[in-house]
Amino acid sequence: MNVSKAKNNKLPVRKKSRWKEFKDNAELSSMMLPGIILLIVFSYIPMFGIIIAFKDYRNNLGVFGSAWNGLENFKFFFQSQDAWRIARNTVGYGLLFIITTLVAAVLIAILLYEVKSRIALKFYQTSMILPHFLSWVIVGYITYMLLEPNMGVLNQIIKFFGGDGLQWYSEPKYWPFILPIVNLWKNIGLKMVMYYAALMGIDEELFEAAQIDGANRFKQIIYITLPSLIPLMTILTILDVGNIIKGDFGLFYNIPRDVGLLYPTTDIIDTYVYRGLRTGDDIGITTAVGLFQSVIGFIMVVGTNLVVKKISPENSLF
Repeated sequence: MNVSKAKNNKLPVRKKSRWKEFKDNAELSSMMLPGIILLIVFSYIPMFGIIIAFKDYRNNLGVFGSAWNGLENFKFFFQSQDAWRIARNTVGYGLLFIITTLVAAVLIAILLYEVKSRIALKFYQTSMILPHFLSWVIVGYITYMLLEPNMGVLNQIIKFFGGDGLQWYSEPKYWPFILPIVNLWKNIGLKMVMYYAALMGIDEELFEAAQIDGANRFKQIIYITLPSLIPLMTILTILDVGNIIKGDFGLFYNIPRDVGLLYPTTDIIDTYVYRGLRTGDDIGITTAVGLFQSVIGFIMVVGTNLVVKKISPENSLF
C-alpha cells in the first residue's frame, strides 16, 4: 500500500514538472509550430485521399460519389505490364544509390580528414556540397547540355576524336550508368559533410595511442575511423532504405526529360503516378500505387531498424 501511495503521489509531480518544463521552454517550443502546421496540412490532411485507392473514381462524381471497387485498382496495376518495370527500376536504383553514395561519401570524408590545409579543405567541401543546392531543373539542363545529340559537349568530344555521336535520349541502355553518376554528383556533398563532422568528433588521443603502438595510417582508418562512423552510417542507411521504394522524382523526371523511349530504364513509381495524375484518367490506380509505395516504405524502415536492433542495439534508430 505504501508503495502504491508513493507512486500515486509522484504522478501529479511528474505532470507538473513537464508542464513547467514546457512553459519554461515555450519560446523554443513555439519555433516548432510552422513545421508542425506544414506537416499537418501537407502530410496528414491529404491522407484522407487514400479512399480513392478503393474507389472507381470518376471526375464528374467526385470522391464521395464514385463507387467503391475494393482492391480492383491494386489488381489492375499488379497485373499490368508496367508493374514489374517500375518496381524493378525503383528498387534497383534505390539500392544502387544507397551503396554508391555510402561508399563514396565515407571515402571522400576520410580523404578530406587527411587534408591539413584549411584553404584547400574549404574549397573541396564547398565545391562538393554546392550541387546539393541546385534544383533538379537546373541539373537537368546541365545534363542536356552535355548529352544533347547534335551539339552536346560529350558528342562533340567523341566526334573530335573521330567517333560518331551517341543518341543518349533514344537508347535506354545508357541510363543505368547516367542516372547513378548524376545522383552521386548532386547528393554526395551533404552526406560527405555529415561523415566529416562525425570524424571531427573522434578523440585525437586514439590516433596518437595507435601510432605509438605501431599502427600505420591504414590500420588507424580500419580500427578507429570506420568504427566511429558506423552509428551514423547505420542511421542514414536505415532512412535511405525507407526511401528505396519512393525514388527521387526530380532526378527521374528532369534528367531523362520524360522521354517515352527511355521508360524501360528510367520509369519509377513516382513518375508513373505523376503521369497518371497529370492525364487524370487513372487517378484510382495511381492512388493505389502511391498507397502501396507508402506502406512498403514504412515496412522497410521498421524492418531494417529491427534487424539493426537485433545485431547492434546501440546503433538502432528507435
